[in-house]
Amino acid sequence: MKFGLQGIQRLLQSLGNPEQKFPTIHIAGTNGKGSTASMIAAMFTAAGYKTGLYTSPHLIQFNERIRINGKPIASRDLSRLTTLIHPEVVYGNNTFFEAATAICFQYFSEQHVDIAIIETGLGGRLDATNVLTPLASVITTIGLEHTRILGNTIQKIAKEKAGIVKSKTPCVTAVADTSARKVIAGVCEKRLAPFRYVQSRQIRIRHSSLLGFTADFDLPSHSLHNAKVSLPGTHQAMNTLVSLSVIEEITQRKQFHIPERAVRKALRDVQRYSGLQARISIVQKKPVLIVADVAHNPDAIKTLCEVLQNIHHKKFRIVFGLMQDKNLSPMISAISSLAETLAVVQARTERSRSTDEIAQAFQESHIPVKQYSSVARGVRALLHEDSSLPILITGSHFVVGEALAILHGKKYLTINQ
Repeated sequence: MKFGLQGIQRLLQSLGNPEQKFPTIHIAGTNGKGSTASMIAAMFTAAGYKTGLYTSPHLIQFNERIRINGKPIASRDLSRLTTLIHPEVVYGNNTFFEAATAICFQYFSEQHVDIAIIETGLGGRLDATNVLTPLASVITTIGLEHTRILGNTIQKIAKEKAGIVKSKTPCVTAVADTSARKVIAGVCEKRLAPFRYVQSRQIRIRHSSLLGFTADFDLPSHSLHNAKVSLPGTHQAMNTLVSLSVIEEITQRKQFHIPERAVRKALRDVQRYSGLQARISIVQKKPVLIVADVAHNPDAIKTLCEVLQNIHHKKFRIVFGLMQDKNLSPMISAISSLAETLAVVQARTERSRSTDEIAQAFQESHIPVKQYSSVARGVRALLHEDSSLPILITGSHFVVGEALAILHGKKYLTINQ
């Protein structure tokens, strides 16, 4: 893994700078950026625009990372573009993520998208996606993650993520930590970028269930009442507010027209319009309920467990695996409060934390813990148990991706990025 923009800039120049040929919205953040990107993309798609969406990592197949109107790039196009850039990638010793980003931008350019919603891979300032001059920049949340790369304080991480803010370009954020938000606001001030901070007081939740929630959202120019959102969990209400605020920024500048009926239609079916998966998603209902979520750090795991306790009111049998660079200790209490039993698994990537290490960390949790050498064995073991308790699969995109491939009978592609 290497950081810096010289490699991606050279690669894109060899393609004629495709990233400059369509408008973009650029999104960074510790948690929530995938959901936020997907909701924004869904609204543009529902309004009739040809909308590109770039997210990472994938769950089952690489194609999922590059979508237009919710549909992944066709394998023939992916193969063709990989062949196209291969000589330059070898010559420049580009990283996997740089190559993936170049393929994405070239594809969106060829397909003449009206707009593309681009999620950063890691950080912001030195991320390969940070070659854009977007219509708006978004920073969802800031948490202590990837500290060896981004810095060991909230303020340092905020500065890295604020690196996506461009001159005179509006920035929307929901960062609650005051010190981190001051860093972002300071960067915006230096770059003459309008700064918008959204808060939970702008939201009123009416109803919440495993199928989604209904809420009212107050924005400066208008209010959206009784909006149905197909993503479960009240934490998604803040992501929705961020998305609506971005849309308001764009439409106020008369760059695009997105009527309220399109907004409502998109929010009612975010998954269909964007292709988003595994955000407290129901994988199956019978014979036993299975829920999957890609929560993979302490803040996300805590939120996931709180949401499920509040809306489902049952214990879960949990399939859990984690990457080596994640902080496990703060997750133990949240998982233990939700789990009836815990199946610890190891995904098929060299980044996986060993099941021995995870199981040992849960020794004092007073819940039964079993270890399985693979995700497949853990999932199948729980499916064959004589229990009606629901199953939750979480801890990593890699764990969830493998599990979904098994449950849907699909071929799984693993990578280390």
